[in-house]
Order: sequence, then C-alpha cells, then structure tokens
Amino acid sequence: MQSSTKQNHPPALYLDSYFGFLSAGPIKDKVFYLSLPNNKIKDLAAFSVLKRRFLVEARLEKTMRIIAVVNQKGGCGKTTVSINLASALAKLNQRTLLVDMDPQSHCAVGLAVPEEQIEQSIYDVLISKSRNEPVKLTEILWQISDRLDLAPASIDLSAFEQQMAGVVERECCLKNILSEVRNEYDYAIVDCPPAVGLLTFNALRAATDAIVPVETGYFALHGLSKQLETLSILCERCSQQVNVRVLASMYDRRTKMAREILAELRKHFGDKMFETTVNFNTKLKEAASFGQPINEYDPTSKGRKDFHALAQEVIDSQTRQHRREMVNSLAGQLEAISSTADELLEAARPAIKKTIQETSVAEEPVRTNIETRLCDYYGVNKINDAVVFVTLYPRANSVQIAGDFNNWQPAKTPMEKVGESGVWQTELKLPAGRYRYRLVVDGQWQQDPYNELTEVNPFGGFNSIVEVT
Repeated sequence: MQSSTKQNHPPALYLDSYFGFLSAGPIKDKVFYLSLPNNKIKDLAAFSVLKRRFLVEARLEKTMRIIAVVNQKGGCGKTTVSINLASALAKLNQRTLLVDMDPQSHCAVGLAVPEEQIEQSIYDVLISKSRNEPVKLTEILWQISDRLDLAPASIDLSAFEQQMAGVVERECCLKNILSEVRNEYDYAIVDCPPAVGLLTFNALRAATDAIVPVETGYFALHGLSKQLETLSILCERCSQQVNVRVLASMYDRRTKMAREILAELRKHFGDKMFETTVNFNTKLKEAASFGQPINEYDPTSKGRKDFHALAQEVIDSQTRQHRREMVNSLAGQLEAISSTADELLEAARPAIKKTIQETSVAEEPVRTNIETRLCDYYGVNKINDAVVFVTLYPRANSVQIAGDFNNWQPAKTPMEKVGESGVWQTELKLPAGRYRYRLVVDGQWQQDPYNELTEVNPFGGFNSIVEVT
C-alpha cells in the first residue's frame, strides 16, 4: 500500500477504531501518531473523537489470499462452494480469481463458459515452463464479471501428473503462476479435484487457506477425520502453514440427523469450523444448470444469503489474522509503550450511558498483550446492579438480543448504537442465574463474538452464556 509523502513523520499504519480494517494515509486533514521511542502522543484529546483509532510506525503489504476448496470425497459441493464464494467475494468489491484444477471443468459449466470455446486452460499454463513455451495466466482468463475472472480447466489436466513426472519442483507450478498475479487480485479460489494427487498438492502448496466442505450426512462425518489427517500430511510435505477450516454444506435443518451431525462437528472442530452453514437449497442447483452464480440467479434466495455470509466471514477472518500479525510483529514496540496504550484506551473508550456509573476497582497490572486488553472491553459486564452488553458491528442497521430473559423475542431487547463508531450497547437488570442468549444482527441470529462462554444449541449453532451472581 502507498503511504502519504506529504507528512513529516515516517510512513505509518492506521488501525481502525475496532482494530480490524487497516489502511494507510492521513485521517482526513489531521494526523495523529505514536512517536517512538519517545512515547509521546500528539493531540491525545482527538483520539476520543476518532474512537480508538491510532497510528503505529509500521508497514503492512496486502497480499493475495489463496483459498483451496478441497475434499477427497466427491459430491460434497466443492464446485458449488468455489463458484458462489468467488462470486460473493466479487460482489463485496474483492478482486477475485477462480482457478479450476478439476479435470471435469465444472466451474466453466457452472458459469456458462462454452467448453468448445476454451482454446487454452490452466493445464497449458501449468506445463508451459517445462516445455520452454511459457503461457501467461492472463492469456487464458475469462472475465465473468467486473471483479471475477475464471481460469478454466480441461480434460487435459487428468494427464498432468504423467506429463510432469521427473520435473523438478513440479508441486510448485500453481504457486509460481499465482505469484505473478498476486498484485492483481485480493483472493484466488482454487477448486480442487476429488482425489489426493499432484493437482491437489499444487493447490495446497500455493494456498494460504483451505476450506473443506462437508455434507452433513453420516458417511461424510465418518471420513472427515481421515481427510483432515491427509490434509495435515500434505501441508507438512509442503512445508507450509495452511489455515484449514471446515464448512458444513448441504445442511437440511429439517432433519434430526443433520442437526445432530452439525452439533457433533461443532463440538469436535470448534473454531476450525465456519459459523456459516450452506443450507440445502434447490435454487443452488437451478443456478448451476443456468450457468449463473446464485447471487445473479436469485438474489433473494437463502443460498445467496448463505454465501454472502460465508464471504463476509472469510474477509473478517483475514482482518483478525492481520490484527494478530500486527500485534505479533510489533510485540517489542508495544511492550515499550504499554503505559501509553493504557492512556490511549481510556481516551478512546466509547461512553456508556451516563445512568450507569462504573464501580471503582483496583488498578490492574499493565499487560503487554494489547489484543487481549482490547477484547476485554466488548462483551458482557456487570456494572452495579445492571448487566451491560457491548458489541461492535460497524455495518449493521440493527442489533437485538434474544435469550432466556426475554422469551427469545429479539424485538423486546434492541441494542442502542453509540455514535458513529459501530459500537452497540444495552443494559438489563437480571436476577441471579444463568442465561442463554444470541445476537440478532440485521435479522441474522449469531453468537456473541466477544463472549467466549458458549454452549451448543439444538440447531447445531452456539448460544452465548451470561452468568449473573
């Protein structure tokens, strides 16, 4: 990213009020920053207006995120996930490349690309260097929409392993190809074949992340552990850290077995599972038959909403990862300015309703883990005789709470937006007890992301828990 050259201080990185979205450049017409090593804050009062936004001397280069959609079992919806996730990311203004590594070439079929018009495919690019006849990836791309391109496959891919026998670093072909376009796209989605071979190995060697779609059926559950073990072995052979997450697909909440299997998946894999599930939806099959992603075929369908939520979760997970990397990379600097950070947090703290007065507590020892301190603010806190719920949804139009205390009727407990920072809050006076609850954000039910105390509910999701003493 480009930094401003008009300032008199070093290039720097702005962290948004919720330490999620990262951007470079001056904040409107003012610049506020931490000066190291002097530990001075210029214009500290302005931070209360900017809602916890501050600037630390650092750089962060944005790199293309490569997501392999992989499962050695066929019929689990890999291609459906690949096409619709790629399209949903593009709709969210992310420059997206869809790479088909399956010889069946279903991505082209699902996006209405005529097979007879595909003169060159990803196969030609993969083997071109070994033949000393380089073919650039840009030469084979099909533009599907403004922000979505497709690198189609062909039946020739089935001979890739034989063609590359004995070639040095043959498992790095795809990685090398994608590295050439890393500045052209935000995401590359790789649809893998239903087999463990050189094509899948290439995808994992290039990948930063892997999504494992799992049908919520008995046989899918039975083989999942073995599939994840295989993925782990492949990643070790790749000598690469790949963030593997499980996605429940073809979920039919009407059946008891599907609900039980989803609950079992969440119990065993926890944070390695996406909160989003892709529900069983006939519109998804219809969309594929018409050669359209679901967000074009039926924008009002449940399938479109599922993939929109999945794409948003993928983007949000990258934001959290960037935040962790930033905290880790600046560990030494943050330790040096820990006392200054305490002052900054106090200045940036959103105002709780004046009717709630915080009880005085003994001053905590200074902690050096800045991320932990920030997360402590949001969630559920007991203040005097009230339970205060505070959460952060900058893009939400409404946030409500449904739980045992209001008979699971969210309309009874709306949260109030505090200023323009995206912070939402409400207070309840609850008698002593243990209460289950969920947040309802623009009509979507979800667990409280800032409350680690949860339990599995009968529908395969998670309820958040608050205990009042």
